[in-house]
Amino acid sequence: MGAGVVSAAIEKRAVCGVCLRAQSACICRWIAPVAPRAALLVLLHPLEVGNAKNSGRLLHLSVGGSELAVGEVFDADVLDGLLHAGGRTPVLLYPQTPDDPNLPPPPPLPALRASMLRLVVLDATWRKSRKMLYLNPALQRLPRLALSDVAPSNYRIRKAHARHQLSSLEAAAQALGQLEGDGARYQALLDAFDGFVSQQASYVRA
Repeated sequence: MGAGVVSAAIEKRAVCGVCLRAQSACICRWIAPVAPRAALLVLLHPLEVGNAKNSGRLLHLSVGGSELAVGEVFDADVLDGLLHAGGRTPVLLYPQTPDDPNLPPPPPLPALRASMLRLVVLDATWRKSRKMLYLNPALQRLPRLALSDVAPSNYRIRKAHARHQLSSLEAAAQALGQLEGDGARYQALLDAFDGFVSQQASYVRA
């Protein structure tokens, strides 16, 4: 094997220390720093960790002060600490499901400023996010934020079964804008997501 081939193979295996992807598929150029008034907690399902199409890590890297935790079932004390860190009130980004007999009705959204809130995002497929909700009672007890005006998704690299099923990044950006009454603040993040999607789509075409 020639030196050039060996070098290319090593580069392909090398992992970026920031986005944790192969150097050849690094997404760091799409990081779009934003500083929201609300805090952000991303709960990433383990099956999404190695998924190249997943947008959760880009979201985490872009949103200043955000936290990302991986798991399906979380230790109750650990999850409580993540949810209430800094004395903030957690709000779950999730549609209202009052007709679901397996879930208790969520409490009403608190009338608090965005700076006092923590937006909690379940980063998983729709089916897996429901399972995360069922398996973690603390999440069931959170007030829920449903997007009031869902913009069309540009997540063309993954199949959605309904209009409200956005990528985690798109949903979080819209939710933060909704909480703060200023969606324009997060347009740069959505523009960066478009670049990320185009990069992933190019790998499929290649």
